[in-house]
Amino acid sequence: MTAAQRTLSTRWWVALLALFVFLAPLESFAAKPRAKKVVATKTHHASKAKHVTKARKVAQAKRAKSVKAGARKKVAAAPRRVVRIEMLPVDPDKLPLKARVAYVIDTESDEVLLGKNDDDVRPIASLTKLMTGLIVSEARLPMDDKITITSDDVDRVKHSSSRLQVGTVLTRSEALHLALMSSENRAAHALGRSYPGGLSAFVSAMNNKARQLGMLQTRYVDPTGLSSGNQSSARDLAVLAEAAYTHPLMRKYSTSRGYEIEAADGRELTYVNTNRLVREGAWKIGLQKTGYISEAGQCLLVQTQVKGRNLIMVFLDSASKITRIRDAEIVKRWLHQHGEV
Repeated sequence: MTAAQRTLSTRWWVALLALFVFLAPLESFAAKPRAKKVVATKTHHASKAKHVTKARKVAQAKRAKSVKAGARKKVAAAPRRVVRIEMLPVDPDKLPLKARVAYVIDTESDEVLLGKNDDDVRPIASLTKLMTGLIVSEARLPMDDKITITSDDVDRVKHSSSRLQVGTVLTRSEALHLALMSSENRAAHALGRSYPGGLSAFVSAMNNKARQLGMLQTRYVDPTGLSSGNQSSARDLAVLAEAAYTHPLMRKYSTSRGYEIEAADGRELTYVNTNRLVREGAWKIGLQKTGYISEAGQCLLVQTQVKGRNLIMVFLDSASKITRIRDAEIVKRWLHQHGEV
């Protein structure tokens, strides 16, 4: 290569280097805004995404809160559960009763509205105490006479418990009240024991009254009903209920919701009615009695009013305390659905 050629080559490289030096700042200047733009764009997208995510979370939270509030509102506004009352069969013999014996009679017209094994003779448990109360009511003995609970009044048949301690002093009126309202066995036994002539005379009076009333299927052996020897039929018991209903004390005491007495140790004892229908007060009941021993099952007798009719209902040998009440409620509902005024 000649000297001239080397000079030209050197000049060309110098020019190229100068051009590079000149253009480099321009490229850097052009690149910087672009980079900023790219960074800005990325930042914008990230910010936007963050904003969208936050907005979405806020919206979701609002929806969740709204749904929750709506659920609360729905629960708060939901109507109370309505128990549907199924239509019962027109034929009373097809009613789904658990009692083996059922009998319902209109006491004014003597119309039998329901009869299920109503002539069967069965143990009647504490329904016996209706006759006990009737004998005491008709004996016209002083109701304020004092009666002391003794060991003779302790149940040695079923070994049932009692809150009346031996030594407790009651008036005859209080003993009758507890016997009819709370089915207190010691009180009922004391009423019979304190009768003129003693317990045997009282039981004789019970059987004589049954024959007088025409209760030919009825027999009594004690005033409490603890013995399965106390037996009757639903028809006979309805007759007894009619007779007992004529006595104000029988009506008052059997339908009393609660009563307090002073125990032998000075404590106050509160007794309540054994009949849930009386305690709840939903029925109009003029006379009632419950009963139970294993041989008799759960028993219930009520004098009540349904659709303006005065009725006596008798249920013997039902499965439980619940079913004997349900049996009565089924019959009442049936009368509302199909009974004639």
